[in-house]
Amino acid sequence: MNLIKTRRETLLQPLQAVSGIIERRHTLPILSNVLVTSDSDAGLSFVATDIEIEITARTAVDGAGAASSMTVGARKLLDILRSLPDESEVSLALQDKKLQVKSGKSRFQLQTLPADDFPRMAVTEAGGVTLRLPQKALKQRLALVQYAMAQQDIRYYLNGLLMVVEDAELKLVATDGHRLAVVTSALPEKTDTRQEVILPRKTIIELTKLLTDTDDPVEIHLSANQARFTLDGVILVSKLVDGKFPDYTRVIPQNHPKHLRLNRQVLSQALLRAAILSTEKFRGVRWVLADGTLRVSCTNTEQEEAQEELDVDYKGESLDIGFNVSYLLDVLNNLDSEEIDCALGDAASSALITVPGRDDFKYVVMPMRI
Repeated sequence: MNLIKTRRETLLQPLQAVSGIIERRHTLPILSNVLVTSDSDAGLSFVATDIEIEITARTAVDGAGAASSMTVGARKLLDILRSLPDESEVSLALQDKKLQVKSGKSRFQLQTLPADDFPRMAVTEAGGVTLRLPQKALKQRLALVQYAMAQQDIRYYLNGLLMVVEDAELKLVATDGHRLAVVTSALPEKTDTRQEVILPRKTIIELTKLLTDTDDPVEIHLSANQARFTLDGVILVSKLVDGKFPDYTRVIPQNHPKHLRLNRQVLSQALLRAAILSTEKFRGVRWVLADGTLRVSCTNTEQEEAQEELDVDYKGESLDIGFNVSYLLDVLNNLDSEEIDCALGDAASSALITVPGRDDFKYVVMPMRI
């Protein structure tokens, strides 16, 4: 690699964009490395992979010179660049199979591994569907559902997010078997092909980090075995979760008779206070609904009790039902509306939480026995 001189930020930004997927411990040492490639178009690209996901970030630098590649420890290079002063100039050069990093009076020599040994994902171009959205829109939609993904469920297809493209609509769905979040968005133009994919949890987390709160576009390409997201000089390619997502439409309650409209922040604060006395393992909170009041209570094994009472515009049959307080707080923390609507059935039925005046978002939470 010829001598490259550039500002610290020019190298740090793309390296930060790709490094998130690198695991701290790998059986293959080269997976801890980032592939650095310079080309004759004055470009420098950084590639990281964990075999399931690959992220490429490209930046323009002066004097990249002839095409060359090598791989170097991603964390070490990232830590070096982060520790250097802002606006400092950094030079990179490959000598005797070591990467020389220089800035001011600082000198570092890092071991490299051959670029030919770095595993690359084959990118699928044929078939599938391509759509473009403002980054802000996709980021907001993901925030509404991603907390409902399972974490390490034996039903591996729940450890991810369902993305469905049909006609002029994009649907995002996540569930861990105890709660379900669904958000629907209108697309700028109609698609000819229906596409349904399950994106891995890690892909969603990394994608959310990359998306900005701007109207800059993100291009999404979904094929039968791969998803590709292109934004701001970064390309994220991900394998898909192979499996059949459950029929989520069957668990969305249709005709619950009890309806409440609640102030989101007032409810959230009441739940937070009640949850202080819940145990870490058993996060149960009780809702007792009667004419004009909703009583929220929580007890623990030490026979302590927290109780909150909210005034509600409700007249009808009373109800005593339990929920996992974390599942309620998750949805309240990720909505930005002033109020929420809650539809309830009996003590054994799931609750449906929606936003007044919007039919694009639904959150279903199963009851728990308390």
